[in-house]
Amino acid sequence: MHTMSTRKVKDIFTRCAEYRTAEEARRCGYYPYFHVLESAPGPEVVIAGQTMLMLASNDYLGLAHDPRVQAAAAHALHHYGTGCCSSRFLAGTLRIHEKLETRLAAFVRKEAALVFSTGMQANLGLISALAHRKDWVFADKLVHASILDGCCLSHARMARFPHNDAAALAALLEKTDEDGGALVVIEGVYSMDGDIAPLPTLLATAHAHGARVIVDDAHGIGVLGANGAGTAEELGCLDEVDVVMGTFSKALAASGGFIAGTRNVIDYVRHHARSLIFSAALSAPMAAAVIASLEIVQQEPERRVRLRQVSDLLRNGLHDLGFDVGASVTPIIPVLIGSMERAAALWRTLYAQGVFTSLVIAPAVPPGGERLRLSVSAIHTDEHIARILKRFLQAGRATHII
Repeated sequence: MHTMSTRKVKDIFTRCAEYRTAEEARRCGYYPYFHVLESAPGPEVVIAGQTMLMLASNDYLGLAHDPRVQAAAAHALHHYGTGCCSSRFLAGTLRIHEKLETRLAAFVRKEAALVFSTGMQANLGLISALAHRKDWVFADKLVHASILDGCCLSHARMARFPHNDAAALAALLEKTDEDGGALVVIEGVYSMDGDIAPLPTLLATAHAHGARVIVDDAHGIGVLGANGAGTAEELGCLDEVDVVMGTFSKALAASGGFIAGTRNVIDYVRHHARSLIFSAALSAPMAAAVIASLEIVQQEPERRVRLRQVSDLLRNGLHDLGFDVGASVTPIIPVLIGSMERAAALWRTLYAQGVFTSLVIAPAVPPGGERLRLSVSAIHTDEHIARILKRFLQAGRATHII
């Protein structure tokens, strides 16, 4: 009688049991993630019973608690219900989705638009649908993780070029073969540095080599441009962008994402983006909130003016105190530290003083790029900024950073 021999594989959960980083950070009192907010979004929030000055939210225009946006979402909730209970591909496309897509396409001056349930899904679906195995995707060194993951899902060949370096992009494009197409993916505003891409130069470089260009403008939509249509509008090259990608979770005060381009490209992605086809559709209240936010963006340009004023006030104030704020020219202001320990110490000191910021360490930034990331809102007052600068001064001295 033969006995069955069983060879056991390594328990894949071992790495979970051995993971100690988060628990050690909690024990030392500088764990900066998953803090629970007990109040509505705003320039001040309540966390663990403490009122905090908020500098970690991307509610750039202060619309997340706007009564007009809330009313639109509430009306859609009563009309359509809480969720679509299906994917867009099957039974989840609502009339309000089509209305939103029409508005978005007109907003960024493209023929058509397509809405996704999250911004992450928009990039995953867009890039993996357009780029195939023999194609090339060229991405800026600092692009968002969703772009890199989309490239991986596409199975296309990928190369990355130094940040905002058109000459390096041209050199890569020169070396490509003619077996496949080329896609260049860049951002309008970079989410960790707050700087703006030189879009006209990068677009001209890509198009001269026959490549198409996707601009992820998650942090530019609603913030930049005469009408709020983003970085490309600000720089006068919106019509040259092949595909605009944007999100609703920043200036538009909701959740979700979209792409916009020519009608044939959008229709192709609609039928090939797995993140769209196999995901539940964006809820009607979210779609209605975005439509209301778009209207406010277009009707109230003074919000963008105020946002720029308050961003400059904080950025210049931090610089004058001796902090390194990099090349930021937007509401995203990095406070560059260059050490995980020192950045964590500054974050913890500010938190204890009632200022909530985002601690950014590797792998979100390269080692040596550790920082606090600040996001400003149009509804921050001058008094808020004065209090923030006072506490940065105290914390910077206490941690010997300034």
